[in-house]
Amino acid sequence: MRQFGLIGYPLSHSFSQKFFTEKFLQENIVNAKYDNFPIPSIESFAGLWKENPNLEGLNVTIPYKKEVIPFLQHSSAVVQEINACNCIRKFNNELYGYNTDVIGFEKSLLPFLQPHHTHALILGTGGAAAAVQWVLQKLNIQFQVVSRRGNDIEANNEMKAYLSYDQLAASVIESHTLIINTSPLGMYPNTNEAPPIAYEGITAQHHLYDLVYNPIETLFMKNGLAKGATVQNGLAMLHIQAEESWAIWNAKM
Repeated sequence: MRQFGLIGYPLSHSFSQKFFTEKFLQENIVNAKYDNFPIPSIESFAGLWKENPNLEGLNVTIPYKKEVIPFLQHSSAVVQEINACNCIRKFNNELYGYNTDVIGFEKSLLPFLQPHHTHALILGTGGAAAAVQWVLQKLNIQFQVVSRRGNDIEANNEMKAYLSYDQLAASVIESHTLIINTSPLGMYPNTNEAPPIAYEGITAQHHLYDLVYNPIETLFMKNGLAKGATVQNGLAMLHIQAEESWAIWNAKM
């Protein structure tokens, strides 16, 4: 039987296993299964393939989107550029890395984009944030990244000039009409949390995109709706990503 799965830690919030299990049932795909692999350390990654010889592909989530890259024999151009991988295919005993975050984010964002969405704030600095930056550059949308510490040191020891949350005055919020939360703030069970931004600067011109999908409507989104903004969660992005992963795992090589 063909085997696929998800690595990350912890995986209590996982969407993928439920999605693929239902997909296999609905589409009468009887020779495949999808398992969760909550590995507490990336050091378990190589052994995972040996212990599961039928494993053909993996999705990758927090905290391993960057840590998994040294184990790959081949990486797509996007993975090499943004240093984040969330989809792996095994072919001829070699591992190929892809990033479907960029496809999922772009396709899910486009229906909400308006001509006045020219400046964005990206809240968070993880692997998903790197994908968001890549897409915004492609769409010619100027952006600034916000981290808890402001100026931050990336994995390659390069200092990044990020904004800190303390620098997000209402005027900054008002001038950035697209705000994307890539942090886990507000994710179940911490549903009473939200990124600490000046929500009084939100207007009806704003669009707030929360990559969190559980709960369906986060406090971040509720705060935006209260100001007349349009909002969305990360569920559509996840559906697109999952289907893209399936296409990668079944594509001719």
